[in-house]
Amino acid sequence: MNAYIVSFLVLGAVFGLASFPIRHFFSEGPHKAEDADHPHTLGSRVFWAMVCTFLWPMMILTGINSALIIARRKRQQRLIDA
Repeated sequence: MNAYIVSFLVLGAVFGLASFPIRHFFSEGPHKAEDADHPHTLGSRVFWAMVCTFLWPMMILTGINSALIIARRKRQQRLIDA
């Protein structure tokens, strides 16, 4: 049982560190926040990794939702341009 918990937490931490540059897809929707003061500080990276450590399954679901929204917008834009 402990191995499952540890692997869940390690996978979440790795996901958090890997997804930090594109974190806007998982939390704020497909657009980056324009008013962020210091978006790439060590504290923000650690905080994002901590959040993802425990919530990475939900983050993946929200990332899929954002990807679907972006794909739908691109498809609509192609139809408008054509």
